[in-house]
Amino acid sequence: MARIRSVKPETWVSETLAEVSIPAMVTFLGMTNHADDHGRHRDNAAIVYGLVWPMREEISRADVEDHLQQLAAAGAVCRYTGCDGRKYFHYPTWHNHQKIDKPSLSRLPACPHCEPERCGVCKGPCIQRAALAATPVTTAETAANAPRVFAETSANARAALQQPNEPIPAPAALTVPAAARAVAPAIDAEPKPVPTSQKTAGQTAFDEASPKARRSLPEPSAPGSRILDPGSSFPTGRQAPDAAVLTKQLVGEYIAACTERPPESVLGHLGKVIKTLLAERIAPEHVQAGLRRFAEIQGHPSRLPSLVNDAMNARGAGLARPGFRPNVPAHQAWTNPVDAANAYAEEL
Repeated sequence: MARIRSVKPETWVSETLAEVSIPAMVTFLGMTNHADDHGRHRDNAAIVYGLVWPMREEISRADVEDHLQQLAAAGAVCRYTGCDGRKYFHYPTWHNHQKIDKPSLSRLPACPHCEPERCGVCKGPCIQRAALAATPVTTAETAANAPRVFAETSANARAALQQPNEPIPAPAALTVPAAARAVAPAIDAEPKPVPTSQKTAGQTAFDEASPKARRSLPEPSAPGSRILDPGSSFPTGRQAPDAAVLTKQLVGEYIAACTERPPESVLGHLGKVIKTLLAERIAPEHVQAGLRRFAEIQGHPSRLPSLVNDAMNARGAGLARPGFRPNVPAHQAWTNPVDAANAYAEEL
């Protein structure tokens, strides 16, 4: 994928590019748009020809190969064979002239001669570069990967020692001489296994105790709500009723009062209304009284709240007004008597 690259003013006075022909210089500048963010590209004259010279018939693939040879001889590009066996080239002075913001990782192999960067094939330092090194370098990573010797015998080896009928042949490099075997004490056929209590995984006990003392709960934990009676400010010892169970119970009483089982849609709507009334802290007795009245008159389930309200606020034949006093006569409308002075003498 082509990218936008910069061309510095000193390019036109470069002594390196002055050693090559003008078409080779155009190939050099054109391939900067197609090289990756680390200045690497495939070294193939046919590919370079199709990227830089697709509209020029006077330039052939052989000419492009000659351009690459000129650039490599002048030191403008470096041609190499990657660790995957393919040919590539890169710009040795790429990072001196191209400032790329957030460069992407290269997918191409690094040059084993002059690029200490990440290899796109090896996903790190190129193994080919390490192979070309004159002397091997011992690094901390090599020391870390060295085989470690454990003081404790492997569990599989102990299990093998417990089988006297199947002796384990020793390797040739570790064979003990016959004289040494005669002097060495005999090994028990059935060695005692290591007790489980004596096996450790390397952990040690703390020298000092924890500064925080262990907490102990005064009472055992129990499921359910810890609020005994939500409707009272003083605990009475009664558990709050479950709204879902109470709703099913009230709906079941309503179904029992009906001659035929109502439709499920009616029962579902009725259950939602009952659950809403119970959530408003309305006593179940009032909801039950409203359901009995609803079973008599039937209708839409939305009528249930008004029937529950009648069961809650019924006071004899009528409703009581705020500040109602039964001993005070009711208000009488103003009239125009013939003798107003005698009729309203006390009030006047």
